[in-house]
Amino acid sequence: MATITDAKVIVTSPGRNFVTLKLTTSDGVTGLGDATLNGRELAVASYLRDHLVPLLLGRDADRIEDMWQYLYKGAYWRRGPVTMTAVSAVDTALWDIKGKVAGMPVYDLLGGKAREGALVYGHASGATVSELIDDVARFKDLGYRAIRAQTAVPGVAGTYGVRKGAVYEPAAAALPDEQLWDTEKYLDFAPRYLTEIRERFGFDFHLLHDVHHRLTPTEAGRLGQQLEELRLFWMEDPSPAELQENFRQIRQATTTPIAVGEVFNSIWDCQQLITERLIDYIRCSVAHAGGITHLRRIFHLAELYQVRTGSHGATDLSPVSMSAAVHLDVTVPNFGIQEYMEHAPVTHEVFRPGYELRDGALHPSDAPGLGVELDEEAAARFPYDPKYLPVGRRSDGSVHDW
Repeated sequence: MATITDAKVIVTSPGRNFVTLKLTTSDGVTGLGDATLNGRELAVASYLRDHLVPLLLGRDADRIEDMWQYLYKGAYWRRGPVTMTAVSAVDTALWDIKGKVAGMPVYDLLGGKAREGALVYGHASGATVSELIDDVARFKDLGYRAIRAQTAVPGVAGTYGVRKGAVYEPAAAALPDEQLWDTEKYLDFAPRYLTEIRERFGFDFHLLHDVHHRLTPTEAGRLGQQLEELRLFWMEDPSPAELQENFRQIRQATTTPIAVGEVFNSIWDCQQLITERLIDYIRCSVAHAGGITHLRRIFHLAELYQVRTGSHGATDLSPVSMSAAVHLDVTVPNFGIQEYMEHAPVTHEVFRPGYELRDGALHPSDAPGLGVELDEEAAARFPYDPKYLPVGRRSDGSVHDW
């Protein structure tokens, strides 16, 4: 049996900050895992270096399930975002190694393809409705069959999801940017611009919208009702999910499909949401929810309750976790959609993924493992650049969910 003989934690910033774990076995096989946690990269990197790497060296690289249980249960104070992101990186790197040793892409290790590609959605945005409509047209011309739409709310400077430049990146300052928010202005405006999109483009593509945790259950139910005739693919993160039973009120108020989960770390964060069928899509990611091993458990639970997958896939996840997500996406029977934001071109100087976007879907690499190469020399040219996500405030100065 090959054992883990070396583990490197690589922090790099080609376009944005990434934390990558590189494991090497006694047979010279390497595997990559993504440990990025937006705004908390150094905390995860330190946890990996100081706490997990000493536990990995000398252990069998092929015992993935045992390693997952060892790291998860051994933490004792478990399920926190730093711990779970670090465990995710180890797990993903081990699946990469197993695929390379077997000479098989990871999707074959997971049971083989259930579909040829993973449908993705793009992120259209604009400072005005006119700009947003132009951007939706651009994504349709690029072949996207599903598009998320966000635009600035008049009189609200901190509207989520509006791209500045070629790539959307909200983590843009060394200290958090404090952005103003007005729920009533948003609730008045969002249905109007989403209606304009349907009137302009019709119903021959999937339309998505992200609320980004900003509403109470009552407000979310009201918005969902207003959007029902637009037949959204989903209304994402309508309300903070710390209290899972809050989603029962939203579910009772509207038939608009609900998606949630990009900030979840484990199956326990979404157990009630899934088993009581309070959501339609679960959005956990490989990088934050325990890696391929644990995310697959979440997806299998969701399958029993006819909840579909819709994994997080913004640019704060590296091409390593994006590749892992697509390998898993094409194998699960209850796949729904995959979020996909293209990385800045400079990112691909460091990470060279093998997945491809064709006809609105991502197709995984057929190479053994995950099919991602890391250029460590290139990574060294991009030192860590600390950046935080914004913080939301109401007009009276009180802190609100961003």
